[in-house]
Amino acid sequence: MMRSLYSGVAGLRTHQTKMDVIGNNIANVNTVAFKSSAVTFSDILYQTTSGASQATENTGGKNPNQIGLGVMAGSTKVSIESGGAAQSTGEAFDIKLTDSNNTNFFIVNNGSQNLFTRAGSFYVDGNGNLAMTSTGYMVQGWGVDPVTQTIVKDTVQPLRILQPTNKTSAPEATTEAIATGIVDKNSPTITSNDGYVMSLSFYDQLGYSYTAKFAVHAIDTKEGEYNVELTDILDASNKSILEQYTSAAGITPAPTVQDLWGEANTTPKSYSLTNATGYSVSGTTITINDGDYKGYTADLGNGSLSGSGETMVVQFKRPTGSTAVGTDNPHNIPLKDIFSINKSVLAGATTTTTKLAVSENGGKLVATIDTPSIAYNLKFNANDGSFAYVGNTGEVAQTLKLSALNRLYQNGGPFSDVNFNFSQTKNLDNGGTSTLGADRGDTSGTIGLGKKIGNMTGVSVDQNGKIYGSYDNGNTVLLGQIAVAQFANASGLEALGNNCYAETLNSGEFDGIGVEVNADGGSMTTGELEMSNVDLSKEFTEMITTQRGFQANSRIITVSDTMLEELVNLKR
Repeated sequence: MMRSLYSGVAGLRTHQTKMDVIGNNIANVNTVAFKSSAVTFSDILYQTTSGASQATENTGGKNPNQIGLGVMAGSTKVSIESGGAAQSTGEAFDIKLTDSNNTNFFIVNNGSQNLFTRAGSFYVDGNGNLAMTSTGYMVQGWGVDPVTQTIVKDTVQPLRILQPTNKTSAPEATTEAIATGIVDKNSPTITSNDGYVMSLSFYDQLGYSYTAKFAVHAIDTKEGEYNVELTDILDASNKSILEQYTSAAGITPAPTVQDLWGEANTTPKSYSLTNATGYSVSGTTITINDGDYKGYTADLGNGSLSGSGETMVVQFKRPTGSTAVGTDNPHNIPLKDIFSINKSVLAGATTTTTKLAVSENGGKLVATIDTPSIAYNLKFNANDGSFAYVGNTGEVAQTLKLSALNRLYQNGGPFSDVNFNFSQTKNLDNGGTSTLGADRGDTSGTIGLGKKIGNMTGVSVDQNGKIYGSYDNGNTVLLGQIAVAQFANASGLEALGNNCYAETLNSGEFDGIGVEVNADGGSMTTGELEMSNVDLSKEFTEMITTQRGFQANSRIITVSDTMLEELVNLKR
């Protein structure tokens, strides 16, 4: 009877232990990534009252007589490999581990040792480190090689994702550009003195922005021939870099626009001059009808243009008896004073005998002047208006040699060459409107764009645990990668509280490096947390059986006590 008393006590204690475990499970039903436990019972050693005997020829063998001494808690097993359901939070640094073949754990450090957790509720602390929200333990992972921008899988270290060097993204120089749109031969700007203006914005290697200005002139619209001339390069404050370059003192030989764009083209170019109010044209003769030169006439068909550059003049006859300006007869009037011809065109003119001719409609004058222009021929197929070439047959692009601007700097400057592609342009009827334009980047619009310096706008974690920074210049930069740990026997880990575990002799060792979560098909999901894997229906059922077991063991003690009482009552 004494044995049954102690067996009942052992039963009570063991069922109380099981109830403690059940209570802990239920208490943590909403704890992030909590893993439920279960108690396994085992019987205690037996008292042998008689041993077993061997069988003989005449008698059979005899089994041992043993009396059990009760029950004990054999083990408390943690269901650590059983994942909990997903809880959506929408927070960027709430991360849920999804396992495939092995159970994965985040690696965190408490300042003295590495611990392991399934609770992926993280935040960025004041020093820019990724840390556990509940404890502040720093999340461990791998850094990035600053040269190759690849992950270095070395000993895990704290992930300082918001350090000063990560808050900005380096600028990039523009290396590709593309011209798109339509050149319409009926566009007034194409046939004007200044031409059709096209701008290209680009960045240097320091992230400063510039604008290259181009002028597209018509050469022979019938044959689809035009040229593209570089006219200026402006910085962000509209200051001419091209002017600085071509007038740079102390540089030998003196730099020219030709160093940057195209070749000197001395083919005669035709400039259309509008017959303004105050002029009349009859055949090849022009007459001034008002102003200081009223009554003056010139025959533009007999080589009356002379001089060079800005001093080019047209020889006019002074009317007899006129008191108008001038005393000589014939009288020389500067070409730029009479016609709205571009002053820069005259400044670059080299021919002294160029003639002005009257066009067929009698309402327009056409000046053919030999003036050098730094330009490339832009040719379209006359039959369908498709692009043919730029520069020479077979060429689809020309290089804007901006690196030549680096001559302005003593030890090299920030400019890079730009490959300028014209293959996407067309020569079509667009209602008299040209739409030609230039954009940074190649034909795909993704390569060689160039970028200003970028400020960080956000941080994200992909399914492989790689952390990326997003910047307002369009860059996405790899900042690090969250590593995970795997154990041969994850159930052998020791629970330390705060959702953390430590390795034990039976769990297997952590090698200090870790593995990628996708090494065996696992992944990370942001904006979600792993919930507790406690099954309330199971726990309540276990609670019922535990309660009944406790009651039954208490009855053992009660009945044993009654029997002892009867024994004592034998002597009265």
